[in-house]
Amino acid sequence: MTMKAELIDEILKNAKDPTDFKSIWNDLQKSLLERMLQGEMTNHLGYEKNEKGKNPENARNGKTKKNLTTELGEIEIEVPRDRASEFEPKIIEKGQRRFKGFDDKIIAMYARGMTTRDIQAHLQEIYNYEVSPDLISDVTEEVMKDVIEWQNRTIDNLYVIMYFDAIMVKVRDNGHLMNKAVYLALGVNIEGKKELLGMWIEQTEGAKFWLKVLTELKNRGLNDILIACVDGLKGFEEAIHTVYPKTEVQVCIVHMVRNSLKYVSYKERKAVAADLKEIYNAVTEAEARLNLENFREKWDNRYQSIGKSWEANWTKITTFFAYPDDIRKAIYTTNAIESVNMNLRKIIKNRASFPTDEAALKLLFLAMRNISKRWTMPIRDWGTALNQFALHFGERVPV
Repeated sequence: MTMKAELIDEILKNAKDPTDFKSIWNDLQKSLLERMLQGEMTNHLGYEKNEKGKNPENARNGKTKKNLTTELGEIEIEVPRDRASEFEPKIIEKGQRRFKGFDDKIIAMYARGMTTRDIQAHLQEIYNYEVSPDLISDVTEEVMKDVIEWQNRTIDNLYVIMYFDAIMVKVRDNGHLMNKAVYLALGVNIEGKKELLGMWIEQTEGAKFWLKVLTELKNRGLNDILIACVDGLKGFEEAIHTVYPKTEVQVCIVHMVRNSLKYVSYKERKAVAADLKEIYNAVTEAEARLNLENFREKWDNRYQSIGKSWEANWTKITTFFAYPDDIRKAIYTTNAIESVNMNLRKIIKNRASFPTDEAALKLLFLAMRNISKRWTMPIRDWGTALNQFALHFGERVPV
């Protein structure tokens, strides 16, 4: 609804400087909220304010003053009472001391990685309003209810592709600062859209904990994964097949290349990377195998461990060769989840550490909620890809 220009002129005619606008806005909020509360009371009792005797069992019984924190400071409102003490307002609930818009402001700033001190300074600078650390903590603590609900929600029966990875965060545990792994499970559903299924915190990344994660996903409704993309962690494939025996596992090529180049001198790194590219850019698995043999002939005398590693992981590296070019990149790299990790690292970079696991989860959950708002479109050429999956996996892909 657009406010008429004449009404705006009437409201603002006494505004002499910017500080007056704050006072005017607070007066408007106060008047609007009090009228809405009176409307709720009328609906509760079933008759208007001046219609006496309509409800002999209950009636209006004065008002209670209440201080309410808003985006522009504190206002005092009058909340109507009823004799039977049955009135439960919805716009400003009993016990509520902050207007929802104010809480949303704090949560939005927290989700972008701002610390409690940053939020305090921002509110003081922009709104000239001082907020205590305890208030900010109380507001953000409410998010944990959403985290628990999200982490335990029912998920789809099938995800075509699943990406599994972990990022490290610093958390204080029993007075000691520790690096902990935040496990992430990112799925691509039957519509080709990305969805983060959960986050879990453990001291280190290991296949044993991944088994626990996979079991939890199964219990929440995920009965089948067509392809799982992983980073090559030892024992990970076995953990996946324990819960999902039919799932094809693809080791991330980017991780393979990155790990391979650790053994290479700086001067030869570019040449080795180019020769490795000949392997995973091959048209067929047979061509890739030939290129690996050529790589080993050329480099084994100096970097034998690279060739051995690719040989040992060959069946997990080459899963993507069963698919056409237009969907190979969606399978042979964990770029989808690497992109998520990069965005999460940007959010947590301002924090030296988190006081608890819950504090880390709270921030990462809010950050992910912002990131996932961009996941509105399916993977490019998803229709073609889904047809290929249907041909390859048969009845496991619903039509």
